[in-house]
Amino acid sequence: MALIQPPMLTHGGTHPARAFRMMVRDLARGSQGVTEGNDLKVRALATPGSGVRVGDGSAVIAGAAFGQGSYTQYNVGDATVAVAPTGASARSDLLVLRVEDREYEGQRDPAKDDIGYFHIVSGVSSTATVPPKGMTAIPLARLDLPANTGTVTTAMIKDLRRIANPRRERKLYTAFPTSLSEHKYSDAKWRDWPAAARWSVPIPEWAVTANTLITIAGLRMSAGNVFAKMQTKLGLDLGQDTIIDDNQGSGIRRGTVVIADTLTLSLAQRGTTQTLALMTLMYKAETGDLSVDAGTCIVADIEFNEGII
Repeated sequence: MALIQPPMLTHGGTHPARAFRMMVRDLARGSQGVTEGNDLKVRALATPGSGVRVGDGSAVIAGAAFGQGSYTQYNVGDATVAVAPTGASARSDLLVLRVEDREYEGQRDPAKDDIGYFHIVSGVSSTATVPPKGMTAIPLARLDLPANTGTVTTAMIKDLRRIANPRRERKLYTAFPTSLSEHKYSDAKWRDWPAAARWSVPIPEWAVTANTLITIAGLRMSAGNVFAKMQTKLGLDLGQDTIIDDNQGSGIRRGTVVIADTLTLSLAQRGTTQTLALMTLMYKAETGDLSVDAGTCIVADIEFNEGII
């Protein structure tokens, strides 16, 4: 097949629609899905009934045929989609955003028909997550309907949206204690320690999860065996525990500890600045101490990820 001519945006050239669709495909890096995490969310009707509503938002829909390119579609306000009632048997329906371009499928006329529309694929498998092969569409939700019902409730809606190109933002923070700071054998309670491991971190409003990795190089242990645990704290969101179990007696020694987790961010914290810190608990089972000093380096690596809301 020859190159499609002329190249896009050549002055004086006439460009076929497919060239624009291929540009959309290229800009979307070949991906398809909704644009942001809250786009085109499927919900029950305000008063549950025989349909659902699809919210505001936009999407990229990749053509099912080779060389078809990708389409963009935008929805303003809630769109109501009717759902047929079930009979004596349960049924699963797939709600998709479909593009029916008659150059490739169907007979819809763009001069008078909706080429992009919300479409129900009825009677799919109860585990279905993708449209039928050959259909240019993206999945929004699966409706798992019990027998003898004409009302769709929230519990029946399985969200299947994916973000075409989710945003990510990664930042690196460092800290170097200037003097000795000790956390001695204590009362088995969580403490904000070490104090040097505290950073003000702006959380993007689109972030749903945060991958955190905090490394303490040159963590000092002394005065006996050490049995402790640490966890990451981002605002009010807490990570999992990392155990420090050192049985090397009373001599002074150093080690490296890594505390990593994936945090699901609280809705209230998105779009705000929060403190990223470490918390430490010293068990009573051993009597050794932890400390950091000028020979300690603390590194925090945090990556925020967009997700479906």
